[in-house]
Amino acid sequence: MLTSQKINLKKLKAATGSMKVVSHPMRFAIIQLLEAEGQLTVTEIYERLKIDQAAASNHLNMMKSYGILESRRSGKYTYYTIKEQVLDNIIECIGKLTS
Repeated sequence: MLTSQKINLKKLKAATGSMKVVSHPMRFAIIQLLEAEGQLTVTEIYERLKIDQAAASNHLNMMKSYGILESRRSGKYTYYTIKEQVLDNIIECIGKLTS
């Protein structure tokens, strides 16, 4: 059943893309790690998850491009953190679909 609201296909595409990105097992593991630690560098992430540096960087860049993570540079290090509001919105959206 469609609502009386017009579907914003751009927002729908962004939302489905974000859900697809976070549903990948390794990206989900990165999110869990960042949730527990707050902020980590790519080196800390790939060492803790025992994956290649290139794979960790690719996952982080994908999540950053979808606005799920943010990064900040400090000297030669880049620290990654979760954009809490974005994840909250994804979880809320999923909750509405499953209730």
